[in-house]
Amino acid sequence: MSAHKSLRAVVAVPLAEEHCRLIERLEPRLELVRDAALTRPMRGPADWSGDPAHVRTDAEQRAFEAMIDSAEALFGIPDVEPAALSRTVTANPGLRWVMTTAAGGGGQVKAAALDDTALERIVFTTSAGVHGGPLAEFAVFGVLAGAKGLARLRADQDARVWSDRWEMRQIDEMTVLVVGLGGIGAECARRFQALGAEVWGTTRSGAPVEGVDRLVPLEDLAEAVGQVDAIVVTLPGTDQTHHLIGADMFAAVRPGVVLASVGRGSVIDENALLAALDDGRVGFAALDVFEVEPLPVDSPLWGHPRVLVSPHTAALSSREEERIARRFAENATRLIDGQPLRAIVDTVEFY
Repeated sequence: MSAHKSLRAVVAVPLAEEHCRLIERLEPRLELVRDAALTRPMRGPADWSGDPAHVRTDAEQRAFEAMIDSAEALFGIPDVEPAALSRTVTANPGLRWVMTTAAGGGGQVKAAALDDTALERIVFTTSAGVHGGPLAEFAVFGVLAGAKGLARLRADQDARVWSDRWEMRQIDEMTVLVVGLGGIGAECARRFQALGAEVWGTTRSGAPVEGVDRLVPLEDLAEAVGQVDAIVVTLPGTDQTHHLIGADMFAAVRPGVVLASVGRGSVIDENALLAALDDGRVGFAALDVFEVEPLPVDSPLWGHPRVLVSPHTAALSSREEERIARRFAENATRLIDGQPLRAIVDTVEFY
C-alpha cells in the first residue's frame, strides 16, 4: 500500500472523546472527524452499535451519512450495520480502509455483500488480538469449572448436601487442545501452559506457537480430540468452520471431555453438543458464543445442568475501547507510511 501524507478518518460508531484524542495524539497526521451527536449513545462499555432505541431525525441521518461518505478511512462499520457499510461503499469512491470494532468483523463485511471491485479497493481490518487476554481467561475459567466439578458443587450447595469426598481433575495433569491458534488461541495456549497443562493446538500453517507442545494439522482433528481432556474452540465463523465441531467430532472425543467456546458459535453444532452432553461424552461446556444470539429462551442449553452460558460477554473490558483506539491509530500510521496493516480481513473466507 502506497504512502500518504495524511488521512481523513471518520468515527462511524460511538467513541468517547478521550479515545478520539488518544488516536490524534498517537497519529497526528490523521484528520479524525467525529460528531457524538450523530452516533448512537453507548449503553455500556464497548457497545459499538449503540442504543437501538435512539433514532436520528431525517436531518441528522443526512448529516451522519454525509460525514461517513467524506471518509478515506472509517473507525467502525456505521452503526455496525452491514447495509450501512454497503451504502457508503457505493456512495464514497474515496473510501480505502475500514476497521471493524469486532474481532470477527469479517462476518459483517461478508454480510454487506460487496462486489469484487469494492473488496479490491478497500482494505478491511479487525480488532483481532485486542480481546485475546479476556477471552483466554474465560477459557481457563471454563476448563477449571469443568475440571473442578462446578455444576456438581453448585447442585450440592443448593441442596445443602455434604457429599462424600470426590476427586477433582488437576489442570497440570490435563492435555488441552486449542482449536485455532490465532491471537485468541495463542493467548489461551500461553495461559494453560503456565498452569502446567500439556497444550496441543490445531494449525494450518505448521508454524510453531509459544506454549504449544504439539501442533495438530486440522485434518487430524478427529484423531486428536480422542486423546485430550479439554477442548478450547477459538475459531472464527466461516463457511469452512461451520459445524466443524459436530456429531462426528463428538463421537470421537474422550468421554467426559471439557469444552470451552470463545470463537464463533457457528463452529459448534449445538444439537450434536446437546446429544454429547446427555450421554456424557462432553462432561461440561462453558459457552460464550452461540449459533443464534441472543440464545433463544427455549434453547435446552439454558437449563442443562452441565452447561455454563455466558451472553457473549467474556471479551468485554472497560479498557476495550482504549485498546481498539490504539489499534486504529497504529494501523493509521501503517497506512499513511505505506506499511502492511495488522489483522486484515481475508475477503475470500471473511475472517
